[in-house]
Amino acid sequence: MRSEPFGRLDATSKTREKVLRLCRLAPGEIWQDAKAGHRIGVLDARREEDVKRLLGKALSSLGIHDPPYNIDVGGRRTSAFFRGGIEAYMEFSRAWLQNACAALDTDASLYIWLGADQKAGFQPLPQFMLLAHEFPCLASRSFITLRNQRGYGTQKNWMALRQELLYYTKGSPAFQAVYTKIPKTVKGYYKEAGGKKTCTQERSRAATLRPGNVWTDIQQVFYRLEENVPGAYAQKPLAAIERIILASGAKGCLITDFFAHSGTTLLAAEKLGRTCYTMDTDPVFAELTLRRLEHYRATGKTGWQTRSPFPEIE
Repeated sequence: MRSEPFGRLDATSKTREKVLRLCRLAPGEIWQDAKAGHRIGVLDARREEDVKRLLGKALSSLGIHDPPYNIDVGGRRTSAFFRGGIEAYMEFSRAWLQNACAALDTDASLYIWLGADQKAGFQPLPQFMLLAHEFPCLASRSFITLRNQRGYGTQKNWMALRQELLYYTKGSPAFQAVYTKIPKTVKGYYKEAGGKKTCTQERSRAATLRPGNVWTDIQQVFYRLEENVPGAYAQKPLAAIERIILASGAKGCLITDFFAHSGTTLLAAEKLGRTCYTMDTDPVFAELTLRRLEHYRATGKTGWQTRSPFPEIE
């Protein structure tokens, strides 16, 4: 029995052809949300004019981007998750990163999800890190690892479980520490404090752990979770995006996401009272993003689990 109603929507299939006929946005079009001000466009992050059309005169104080990684995702090569030469990939990266920087306000944060191909010299991670040096407005802040619960390479290599997340800043944006739900259990590091010998746990401001740059407490998205969006193969956990927003996005701020995919950034912004301007070159994922927002507002649910986002074609 299938765990989802259909396969990957980035791959050519009969289902994809049916979904394309349901898409409300054509290439070049932008949807404006009358309620919270969100915007969704079928646009290209490499094109300066597309980014300007999406933003208008606005600037973002937080960018969260999840571009394709130049890796065969799930052994498949599609237009959404392409795998090509590293030179072409870096040209693509330079173009969209330049536009992402231009979209940032004077003081802003930038988070970029990336991959590292263990079979190909760990590209494109090191190349992208060097590319960021070409942008003097960006200061490197942290190299975050999200630990996935499932991986590959279990027989002839160490299982690949990490998801890379780069954190940069422009100017001097605020940062608010967000504590996890993991309780502090280990005592130690005794010292005098206020004339009394205390341990770390006693001096802490919270009973839970403050997250470092290795995130082990966030569940990878799969079909058993409510937030699952069938067909969106590269979906990021909602909790990860919410953590980023709470730490680096003030209440009411504008968030940009140039690779909408399953609409997670926009949904997290909706939940936390922020506005999101997002885009995708694929009308299918723009439609998924729009439907996910509508689904959340109508039902309070963050995804479809194993149900179809497109009941018209069931």
